[in-house]
Amino acid sequence: MQLMKTSKFNPYSYIFSLLLIAIDLLALIFSLELATLIRANSFTQILPLFEATSNYKYYWIIVIILFMFIFEKIYFTRYDFWGDTKRVLKGLLFSSLAVFTVISLTKISDEHSRTFIVIFFILAFIIVPTLKRIFKKILFNFDIFKIKVKIVANDPQYDLLYNEIRDNWYFGFKNTQKDYDMVIISSNKFDIIDLQNIIKKYTKKTKDIYVVPYMNHLDFSHTEIVDYSNIRLSALHIENRLLNYKNILIKYFFEKLLVILILPFVLLLHVIILIVIKFDSKGSVIFKQKRLGKNSKIFNCYKYRTMYVQNQNILDNYLKNNPDEVEHFEIYHKYKNDPRTTKIGKFLRKTSLDEFPQFYNVLKGNMNLIGPRPYMLNEKEKIGSFNEELILKVKPGITGLWQVNGRNELTFKQRVDLDTWYIQNWSLWMDFVIFMKTLKVVFLKI
Repeated sequence: MQLMKTSKFNPYSYIFSLLLIAIDLLALIFSLELATLIRANSFTQILPLFEATSNYKYYWIIVIILFMFIFEKIYFTRYDFWGDTKRVLKGLLFSSLAVFTVISLTKISDEHSRTFIVIFFILAFIIVPTLKRIFKKILFNFDIFKIKVKIVANDPQYDLLYNEIRDNWYFGFKNTQKDYDMVIISSNKFDIIDLQNIIKKYTKKTKDIYVVPYMNHLDFSHTEIVDYSNIRLSALHIENRLLNYKNILIKYFFEKLLVILILPFVLLLHVIILIVIKFDSKGSVIFKQKRLGKNSKIFNCYKYRTMYVQNQNILDNYLKNNPDEVEHFEIYHKYKNDPRTTKIGKFLRKTSLDEFPQFYNVLKGNMNLIGPRPYMLNEKEKIGSFNEELILKVKPGITGLWQVNGRNELTFKQRVDLDTWYIQNWSLWMDFVIFMKTLKVVFLKI
């Protein structure tokens, strides 16, 4: 789900928009004051003196940012948290370009500290979304600020949309069947005539109707609409985004920069985990396994050893006493309680820290930081020929969409569906969101 607007006239929606503007204004002022404190007390040996009392000269920047946020429709359209944050970042980037352009082309360049402005924009990107999230959590405790939404859909789309509205509080939506402000219609499993009649019916009752396309395997925010005006038709330009060489190049440079930044932390963590594994059980620290890489090329995928050495007898005895585990493995390709796993191994798997040695695979060039998880050799046929042509055309990743969307709770088919969706709809922002969600998953489980 991406974005939803408010419907009929509601005075509280305007109050809500004004409150959001006030919250962002507060966040930007706080960012500016904090930037003042940092700039005035840091870099004093290498940069010119910065007078904290002169920060009033920078308040015009806040006005530009707020206008840019309004242009991005942040205050009048409800997005999820990551959609909102993406537009905040976009607004700040364009604002920074505007600010530096103004400074460069006018006589005020000598009066403004460029270092201070950079610090301010970095702080704003952290503080604005954080403060907005906190205040939205408070505001949505009051039903007057929520939008009442009616869902029109067949199963399982109804359950999917219903659960999203119920669980994703950041939207500020409330499920209802009566007195609704907005209608979401899922076109899946409706024939074209029924769908047209449903849309006509609700057009008479509310001005805000959102239709979820039948082709839900595509993210239409990345599609381009081409208008054939002579025949009064429009077409959607669709591409497998991660098979585009331009996108591959962008992803390559983004990931290499990210790996360089976090490599010192990874090396420190590696030393700690190495020592703990050695004390926990006998055997080597690193375990390598053959996996399918790009273009079906087989490579050694590295992981921390999480199992006891010579563990087949342990597994055989366990499966004899727990036959239900065989059926579970057929569906999820994992055991619910694998008896072969060591004590530290259970922790490493739970937190996904067992995947850390794959940074070496990234440095070698046979894996990406983010992408579809590498498949086992015996899973190739189960992927399916069509999905194989798509999934095995890109490098696998240490983490991916599957890792942050259910993981062990997902069936093998759902995992394949997520991987194909990721490839077809890839964006740099999606990789950033997956990376941040991965950090959240790891740290919450530590």
